[in-house]
Amino acid sequence: MPKRKVTAAEKTEGLAILQWKLRKDPLAYQTEFIELWQHFDSARERVLADPLGVDAESLVTFREHMDLIAHCAEKYPDITAGFPDSLRDILEAHHATLDPALREKIVTSLSLLRRKDVIDSTYLLPIFWSLLVSTPSKTLRALLYQKIISDVRETNTKAKNHKVNRTLQQALYNLVMDRSSPKALWAVKVVRDLWRRRVWDDAKPVDIMRQATMSDDPKTVASAVKFFLGSDREREEFEDESSDEEAVDVRKVKHQIGINKKSNKAKRTLQKATEKVKRQEKKKSSNQSLNFSALHLLLDPQGFCESLFEKHLQNKKSKLPLDTKLDILQLVTRLVGLHKLIILPLYSYFTSHLTPRQQSVTSFLASLAQATHSYVPPETIEVLLQKIANEFVSEAANVEVCAAGINAIREICARQPLAMNETLLQDLVEYRKSKDKGVSMAAKGLLSLYREQGAEMLRKKDRGKEATMGLRSGEMKQQKFGEEQIGEIEGLQLLAKWKEEEKRRKRAERGLPEDLDVTEKNDEEDDGFNSEEWVVASTDSDESGDWIRVAESDDEAEPEPKKRKVDGTEEGGEEAENEEEMIDFMKLATSQLLTPADLAKLKELRLEASINKAMGGNKRKEMEARHMDEGLTAEQIEAPAKLRKSTKEERIALAKDGKPDREEHKSTSAIRKSKKESEGKSTTNKEKARKKNFLMTLGKAKSKQKRSLVTTRNILKAHVERSKSGGRRRNGVAK
Repeated sequence: MPKRKVTAAEKTEGLAILQWKLRKDPLAYQTEFIELWQHFDSARERVLADPLGVDAESLVTFREHMDLIAHCAEKYPDITAGFPDSLRDILEAHHATLDPALREKIVTSLSLLRRKDVIDSTYLLPIFWSLLVSTPSKTLRALLYQKIISDVRETNTKAKNHKVNRTLQQALYNLVMDRSSPKALWAVKVVRDLWRRRVWDDAKPVDIMRQATMSDDPKTVASAVKFFLGSDREREEFEDESSDEEAVDVRKVKHQIGINKKSNKAKRTLQKATEKVKRQEKKKSSNQSLNFSALHLLLDPQGFCESLFEKHLQNKKSKLPLDTKLDILQLVTRLVGLHKLIILPLYSYFTSHLTPRQQSVTSFLASLAQATHSYVPPETIEVLLQKIANEFVSEAANVEVCAAGINAIREICARQPLAMNETLLQDLVEYRKSKDKGVSMAAKGLLSLYREQGAEMLRKKDRGKEATMGLRSGEMKQQKFGEEQIGEIEGLQLLAKWKEEEKRRKRAERGLPEDLDVTEKNDEEDDGFNSEEWVVASTDSDESGDWIRVAESDDEAEPEPKKRKVDGTEEGGEEAENEEEMIDFMKLATSQLLTPADLAKLKELRLEASINKAMGGNKRKEMEARHMDEGLTAEQIEAPAKLRKSTKEERIALAKDGKPDREEHKSTSAIRKSKKESEGKSTTNKEKARKKNFLMTLGKAKSKQKRSLVTTRNILKAHVERSKSGGRRRNGVAK
């Protein structure tokens, strides 16, 4: 009788049982493993010699043996010492001609050995990286990229593995330094992915991307520039996606386990749910690590901006598309505004592009506004402002063009108010009387800006009440070139005001006048200080006993403004009150220590002020307080132009946007019914009874009329009992 042929399913089942035995008792089955290893070694030599000459059945057996050895390699370390090297040799020598299934099995086996700590990441990552940049197979590249990212993530889970990170980062840096190689795009992809996942967040990956922006390959340059422009946004979006985990209701899970059948699976479910809740709570209460933007981690922003500008923008031989050039320009100008760099040829570059006929001109306007800061010479920006006003702002120009031009001027002047001259400002302010809402709002925004930052340049009738009072009292002064504002504690003025109100309230409760007398103010200013309690240390000098007269500063020597009585009132009353508030604020900032209660109240007042600001809807101040890291976009320049009244067609299109197309009008019940039918759900008994044929119900209706009172009573009684017990099927409480 001929020998029965063993099927593939039986072979697989036998290998699975053998694998279970080998892992359960390695010493007892060592002979079987050695025999399996010898079969694998002979097949490996045949595949390594001629991968295309091996038949399909032998390849299947070879893959199965490889998978089994990879799962049991840590149990027999002496026998399988050369197993990773043998897989590496096959993959490096014949990765282009190997069978795709065998190639994938080799990659997954190496990853499995890494997870079992048979090999480390410093051995695995160079193999995968060299194959990633050299193989022509798209499926293999996708698999290798996934394995590289997952391995680096797992390696840096508990703590930063600097050895592995340095190994991979050096390989990426060497690839990027080859300017003409298009393979540098893979280095950019790896860095962007790991940066987005917060695995790499130091200066080394930023330096790799800095070198990538200087590449000659257009795709590499575009991807690297988008990393700098959108890396923070990508991080936030990824964190939002990863934090959208459904909240686990532990009480509900416990209830289900209590009423269902007791099992180990239910206990594991409860344990997992509890761990997930603890993880979420720990994540909420944990201290977040410092998130430095990639723009802040650049080692030499000035040199980087100059090199980027000269190579891709100033160079006429550059063949980059316009979209990529705009991204590069936005990156350069954002760095100039953020780090307050000085690149004077950059402003000359804008001169030829500031025309309404220029494609994507609003992007150029936004980039110019980003490149403006307080250290840029006003004469340089004044020429560009005059150019924008001549090209964009005129009564003959389109209203959208005019609104965009005035808004761009406002954004530039918000960063450097000294660039505006008085004649041009008064001319632009007159556009607030325009009939177009966009132009009018843009001009009003410019007027409001200079009421706060340069009111003396406006006409008296345009200054407004607050600016006029500020100029008269001397509090409002235009900043000089290069002058910086003094830093202060946020919300400290609110705390000083609240303390003053509390003092007045307590005095009113005691029946005292709210305002302090002169003597009371002097007593309060003493703060318990007694000069007699302090001893002046004597020195050998004869002049040490006398007080030295120190010359007063200009601020201290400035005389108080005279008060002139008009109709029995003092004109300088409000000015004196403002000065008194400023003195109290400075006293609180310089002469008192804030207690924990004061800090808690300060936090409460800040929160209240932020809520009031949000409810008040003062969008202009929010726009001016925009953080420099966010940059400026073309949409923000075009914002006033969108304030015009929309047409009927635009309103109809906006109303239809996001709604599904309906062929015919249907009621809510009809829509619900069609939805149930599409989902395959049945109708209720009431709906079925409503649709029943009338002739079929006549007999029952006639029999009901002929019932006696006793029969009707028994039927109703039975109906009540049946409803209590859960209906005819007794699904509820039994009798």
